[in-house]
Amino acid sequence: MAAAGAEERPGSRRDSGSGEDSLDTLLSRLPLTPMLSPRKRTMSQSKTEPPLLRTSKRTIYTAGRPPWYTETGTPFKEAFVIGLCGGSASGKTTVANKIIEALDVPWVVLLSMDCFYKVLNKEQQELAARNEYNFDHPDAFDFDLLISVLRKLKKGKSVKVPVYDFTTHSRRKEWKTIYGANVVVFEGILSFANKELLKLLDMKVFVDTDSDIRLMRRLQRDIMERGRDIVGVIKQYNKFVKPAFEQYIEPTVQVADIVVPRGGENFVALDLIVQHVHSQLEKREITVRAALASAHQGQPLPKSLSVLESTPQVRGMHTIIRNKDTTRDEFIFYSKRLMRLLIEHALSFLPLKPVTVETPQGTVYEGKRFHRQRITGVSILRAGETMEQALTAVCKDIRLGKILIQTNHDTGEPELHYLRLPKEISEDYVILMDSTVSTGAAAMMAVRVLLDHDVHEEKIFLLSLLMAEMGVHSVAYAFPRVRIITTAVDKRVNEEFHIIPGIGNFGDRYFGTDAPSAWCESESTDY
Repeated sequence: MAAAGAEERPGSRRDSGSGEDSLDTLLSRLPLTPMLSPRKRTMSQSKTEPPLLRTSKRTIYTAGRPPWYTETGTPFKEAFVIGLCGGSASGKTTVANKIIEALDVPWVVLLSMDCFYKVLNKEQQELAARNEYNFDHPDAFDFDLLISVLRKLKKGKSVKVPVYDFTTHSRRKEWKTIYGANVVVFEGILSFANKELLKLLDMKVFVDTDSDIRLMRRLQRDIMERGRDIVGVIKQYNKFVKPAFEQYIEPTVQVADIVVPRGGENFVALDLIVQHVHSQLEKREITVRAALASAHQGQPLPKSLSVLESTPQVRGMHTIIRNKDTTRDEFIFYSKRLMRLLIEHALSFLPLKPVTVETPQGTVYEGKRFHRQRITGVSILRAGETMEQALTAVCKDIRLGKILIQTNHDTGEPELHYLRLPKEISEDYVILMDSTVSTGAAAMMAVRVLLDHDVHEEKIFLLSLLMAEMGVHSVAYAFPRVRIITTAVDKRVNEEFHIIPGIGNFGDRYFGTDAPSAWCESESTDY
């Protein structure tokens, strides 16, 4: 156990006794204006991933998440989990935020133990209202739910985290969805108090702050942010917070890898933590595209592939859109026609049940119907979005989602930058759309995202206007139960991973844009 930048022996305390002797100096520094006005009810949101760029409706990540799976489609690297422990108001959240800021890596999640307080019954609610319920005891937390969520998040799965309201001491109805972490920063007063929880922590950091400072911060926070009165806060501190710290929290400093005195002001300790995490992330780097390029060569096309019949009409449209001299208007028109045929062909693979209906003439017709299951369309941005119109034209009231995948020019690997999926997608049939698929790297990443959101593999249909044999093999090998549907398959991919003879940069031709380096995205650029 290392004490980074320590000024006193780790674990030693200058305690305030009952808390009464030092209150005069503490209270003189505490704003008391809330006591003179009606208490303001505030809602505490769950602490999750810090937004890097927030618009009015969504959060957009300015850096991408590199592959977290192998060429077989199975997860390769787990998220690196940093556990932060320390007394109440010791500065854990401040340390967590400074670590995240200094790391400067994409897809970092901040998970707070405060989200996992148990749901109180009526009697416990009454005790809490009188500041007589012990929120600092291990029994106050739902460790089973916490461990389940953290385990899934560590494995790269999508998770739902409860949102706790500190004013009403209850969970809100709406839970926060978190997905996709390279690093998870988990903080809480009892982060080290459970053996199963400790097994999930790759790095354990104890934030060591003087008890007088913690008491002052707690008074300030509970009065200013949570609308509580001084007497109640002090009563709760003396009866529950201080004894719980001495019994359950302070002893766990022994399991810490690093002890951080002075919290967020200890830049030496923060730098040590950041350096270690960076070294661990470098060891976990993985390349997918190069492995895909050398695999599955010369093999027969898989049975999961379905190619639209190459009728004279289909071949004629391909001739037009593949021609470099075709105007943009004609390119869009015939691409849309092909998309409509592709979507209609794909829908024929949905499971239909026999149904009997009565015709207007009073006779019976034996038909088919897609029964009681939803269809969701998910486009791989940007060019996959062009297929949405054809899908909505034939599927009434279909839900739509989007995944943004771009190629990193330095590594050549696909990176997940943004996703927006409809709620409760796990039982849906998902039509995954991209205009072209070359190596299959971006398509595999999109399928992996859907699987991480608990979509069934056999319910995923990958649709593309044009695919290379390499991409077909890559997706089929990694995800054999995914149905692959396209209008044509070309045999070759050149050294730049362009499909040969190919169709060119579909997105640029469709949208009428030149190929800017910042928009070299997904397989939609014929990569």
